[in-house]
Amino acid sequence: MVKWVNGYTGTRVKGFETRSPGYPYTRRPANPLTLVSLHTLYLSVLFFSVTISTNPLFNHKGEFMSRTFKLLTLVALIFSSLFGFSSLSYAEKTKMIQIKGSDTMVNLGQSWAEEYMQKYPDRSVAVTGGGSGTGISAIIAGTCDIAEASRNMTSGEKAKAEANGRKVKETTVAYDGIAVIVNPANPVSKLNIAQLGDIFTGKITNWSAVGGENKPFLILSRERNSGTHIFFLEHVLRRGKAKGPEEYATSALMMPSSQAIAEEVKSSQTAIGYIGLGYVNKDLKILEVAQAENEPFLIPSLDTVQDGTYKISRPLYFYTYENAGQDIQDFIQFALNPQGQEIVRTLDFVPLKKNV
Repeated sequence: MVKWVNGYTGTRVKGFETRSPGYPYTRRPANPLTLVSLHTLYLSVLFFSVTISTNPLFNHKGEFMSRTFKLLTLVALIFSSLFGFSSLSYAEKTKMIQIKGSDTMVNLGQSWAEEYMQKYPDRSVAVTGGGSGTGISAIIAGTCDIAEASRNMTSGEKAKAEANGRKVKETTVAYDGIAVIVNPANPVSKLNIAQLGDIFTGKITNWSAVGGENKPFLILSRERNSGTHIFFLEHVLRRGKAKGPEEYATSALMMPSSQAIAEEVKSSQTAIGYIGLGYVNKDLKILEVAQAENEPFLIPSLDTVQDGTYKISRPLYFYTYENAGQDIQDFIQFALNPQGQEIVRTLDFVPLKKNV
């Protein structure tokens, strides 16, 4: 399912760029349907001209046939030169890079795409979310060029891709800290991993159990297709044991995006959820988290994620084919170069190097 997580509406006329809810970001230098229609018209005119020249109903006067044939052929050639072959050539030269996957990364991908298309105006990029699982499924099936993922591909997923004749390559493009968030009116400011695990599995059900008010938790999680959902499950609920038995509480609300969790926490004093660092804003309160009772409480930041002291953090990945085309390789290198990594920092994700 395609999602536009930031709710942006409207049209950007310059460069024929469009954005609207539910649709990918893309630059469209030419409309393929328009090109098909024009070529159909051209072929129809040419076919009609040949039909007239060979049909005995029209061929009883050679002079009339000759003038008509020449006229219609001229019309066909005009359509060809103005709308047909030149437009088709432009469309063939324009490569649309399809990027699908992580909702955590979708805004980052869109920002990379905007700057990349400024650098390469003859290339187009479409970026859609839907979750890491969506992107990984697409790269396995061959329906995208780059899968954005906030989790690793599993060995089984890689095997499926190879069975389809598609060997994938993993590239780390940024880091992200997962922030545990509550409403600013909530008096609780610190929790350890064990307490978070107990909350999100439903072992404890009331804020009073962790020093808060006597009110039940409103637990918010990402959907199962989300890489963030899986990472939080494995590293918080299961405390690093990926195959552990722990699961999210049945009362937990599965939200379609990080933005949806942020909005719900903003409006509810009993809510608790988790989002990527790039989605934190002033209307949310980040909880300090300790790995254990005797360890320091930390919040996710550029420093604590880069030095590894904040444990609920992870790399963000591109998955591509090993034989990817030059334009796709150029896009990856753009994301990794200083300009691309500055975009990472600007959007409050964590660059690969400290000196960005």
